[in-house]
Amino acid sequence: MKYSKDEVLQYVHEDDVKFIRLAFCDVFGRQKNISIMPDELERAFEEGIPFDSSAIEGFGNVTGSDLFIHPDPETIMQLPWRPEHGKVVRMYSGITYPDGREFELDTRNILKKAIAEASGRGIKFLFGTEQEFYLFCRDENDNPTKTPYDNAGYMDIAPDDRGENIRREICLTLEQMGIRPENSYHKEGPGQNEIDFRYSDTLSAADNAVTFQTVVKIIAHRNGLCADFSPKPIETAPGSGFHINIVPDKGGEGKNFSHMVGGIMEKIGEITLFLNPSDNSYRRFGMNKAPGFVSWSKGNRSQLIRITDYKGNPCRAEIRSPDSGSNPYLAFALLIYSAIYGIENGTPLPEETDISLLRAGDDIPGISRLPESLSAARRIASESSFVSELVPKQILECYCDR
Repeated sequence: MKYSKDEVLQYVHEDDVKFIRLAFCDVFGRQKNISIMPDELERAFEEGIPFDSSAIEGFGNVTGSDLFIHPDPETIMQLPWRPEHGKVVRMYSGITYPDGREFELDTRNILKKAIAEASGRGIKFLFGTEQEFYLFCRDENDNPTKTPYDNAGYMDIAPDDRGENIRREICLTLEQMGIRPENSYHKEGPGQNEIDFRYSDTLSAADNAVTFQTVVKIIAHRNGLCADFSPKPIETAPGSGFHINIVPDKGGEGKNFSHMVGGIMEKIGEITLFLNPSDNSYRRFGMNKAPGFVSWSKGNRSQLIRITDYKGNPCRAEIRSPDSGSNPYLAFALLIYSAIYGIENGTPLPEETDISLLRAGDDIPGISRLPESLSAARRIASESSFVSELVPKQILECYCDR
């Protein structure tokens, strides 16, 4: 349910809410927040709450560093791990300059513009996400280790799967927050888990992806563990992906679906830097079902894109290269723009590749590779006119110079 400003003010006043967290993300998708008291909420809606942007990586310098955050009432959620008496709620927020202009490095707003761009063309996208993560033990000083919480395998059950109760607690907490997980299970790696989500509108899916990581880390810590979302935390074990499922809900039927996928495949190399922003990202590619080539198939999980169909009609495209180091707002926005590019230009879908690319050599006729290193991804992105038109220069520089 989405609330208005007046409904939020009434709820805070009547339901014993004592703290309001106003949350936003930096350019890399790391969540930040500032807490205000209930008496400050109306001012936050009307004027915004100032903060020092020079302390946020990628946001600016000490000269003219004041920015304002403005809560989005539609995103209010109670944080169930905080006390029931003296409740704490959270709202995602937009960012502006002191004169009210939109802050161009606000990636949530970049996604909102991409959604509006698609809507203006009569296209609506739904997004679903699948995030993998490892649970590691902590040492006697509460510091994270690389010792897996268990040694279970794919879809194993307790007692081998020691993460079962952790996933249960995560799912129930998310449900209390109005976020509905679809399924959860143990993955192939020791201590590796996955929780998937149903499709929702694009902005909610991105908000929920950010919220999900926060909830997982909090629940893991409460249980004496560390949750690790990095793409390759154990060199000899499977990496962790952030699979993004896209469904064109309106205007994406038939040929448009094929052109959508064709556009994403054509632009994927140029946007990979933002889907896989760390050195660690590229150690995952080409191993344990993580893609290394720009290809698609209806069922083969070694491909970049897996297309599933229902009664013979394509219904969703699963993009398998991203990892959770990405900023969901920026990742979703660039995938939308790539899809729009494909639909607008009638980009053809290449032939299906139904072979195991995990055992393939370096050269496959007619099939290109994903960037094989962070430096290669940076070079491709920095030379892309597509990226330069869509990604603010300062964000591109942050990703290239990090």
